[in-house]
Amino acid sequence: MRLARSLAGLALLLAASASLGAGPRIQLNPDCPPGFELDAGHCELRSLYQMYPSLQDAGVGGLKTGLPRYRDGFSPQQIDLGRYLFFDPLLSVDGTQSCASCHQPDKGFADGLGRSVGHNGERLTRSAPSLWNVAFLQSFFWDARAFTLEEQMQGPLYHPKEMANNPVKLLADLNASSEYRRLFAEAFPAGELAADDITLAQIYAALAAFESSLVSLNSRYDQYAHGYADALTDNEKAGLNIFRSFVARCAECHTPPLFTNQQVAVLGTPEPEGMPFDPGAGVINDPTQRGGFKVPSLRNIALTAPYMHSGRFATLKEAAEFYTLGRGHAVPEGEDLKIHWHIWEPKLTDEELDRLVDFMKTLTDESFKPREPELLPSGLAPVHRNQARGGELASGDHNNE
Repeated sequence: MRLARSLAGLALLLAASASLGAGPRIQLNPDCPPGFELDAGHCELRSLYQMYPSLQDAGVGGLKTGLPRYRDGFSPQQIDLGRYLFFDPLLSVDGTQSCASCHQPDKGFADGLGRSVGHNGERLTRSAPSLWNVAFLQSFFWDARAFTLEEQMQGPLYHPKEMANNPVKLLADLNASSEYRRLFAEAFPAGELAADDITLAQIYAALAAFESSLVSLNSRYDQYAHGYADALTDNEKAGLNIFRSFVARCAECHTPPLFTNQQVAVLGTPEPEGMPFDPGAGVINDPTQRGGFKVPSLRNIALTAPYMHSGRFATLKEAAEFYTLGRGHAVPEGEDLKIHWHIWEPKLTDEELDRLVDFMKTLTDESFKPREPELLPSGLAPVHRNQARGGELASGDHNNE
C-alpha cells in the first residue's frame, strides 16, 4: 500500500513537471508582505507596538506595551519562495500533504481539528497550533522542545506519522524541479547560502521566512489599545476588564500584546474521552512539568476551535469555564501534578464567561493573511483543503505539535 502511494506520488510529480514546462513561469514577489517595509533588500517589521516600552520585567503591564524580540530581515523573494514551499505537497513523502494541510489560512493557520491528521490518514494526539505571530515566539511545539522555526519544521517534515519525508528524498525531489532550482537561485543569490544544488539550510530558511511574515496585530482590540475607544463595544470592554482583573487573572498567562507569556504551565487539562494522559513537557524538560504545555496565544483564537492541546473543549466558553471549576478538578486519578499557581477558583458567573468570550473574539485579525498560490512550482495541485479522516495512534505516541 505504501509503495503504491509512493509510486502514485512520483507519477503525479512527473506529470506535473511536464505540464509546468508548458505553462507560465512563476515569478517571486519583489515586494515585502503587508506590515513590513523593504530596507536594503530586507523586509523589516513595522508596528505601532514598536513605539511602546518593552514588557520585560513589567508584569502584566498596560495596553500600550512593547513586543518581545522577533525575527524579520528576510528578503521578499525568500518570503515568497517559502510561501510556495508551504503550500506544496511535494514536501511530503507521497505528495498528499503540505505544511498548509495542518496550518490552513482560513482556519487561523490551524486545521479545525482537535487532533491533527497525519500520513495515511492517521489521527494524531495533539492539535496543530496556529502559526500567526510565530516570529515572536521563543519556543515551539506544545511541549516547548524546539527553539527555532528551522528546528521545529523538521519535526512534522520527517516524522513517520506526519509528512513522513526524509532529508534525502526532500532534496532529491526539489533538485529534480528546474522551476524550484531557478527560484532558489533567485531567493539565495551568491553569498547567501549559495550552492549549485538546493540545500536543506535554504529550504528551512525559506519556510522560516514565510512563517515569520504571518503577523496579526491589527485586531479591534489593537485599535482600542492604540487609543480608539470606540473600537470595542461595552460588552467587549467589560470582558477585557474581567480578563485583566485579579479575580480571573487571564492576563497573567495570556499577556498582551501577544496574549501569551510563552511559558509552560501545568493546568490539569483533561484529555478527550478514551485518550491516555499526555505528559507534555514533563517528558522533555522537567518532571515537575508533567502534564504541562505551552500557554498558547489567544490571537485569532475564535478561528481555531476546538481548544487545548488535544481539542478537549469545543467552544471558547467551555475552555474559559474550565478555569473556574476548581483547581486540579480534572486531574486523572493517580496523577500528582504540580498545578500552576495561577490556577485557582475565580468562580466566574455565566455572564462573566460570556463577556470573556466577547472580548476574546476581538483578537481576530486576518488583514495580512497571505494569498494562497494558484500554481505551485512542482506543478502539483494544492491539497490543504482536502479533509482526511483519521484513525488512532498507539498509546503513548504523539505527533510533532
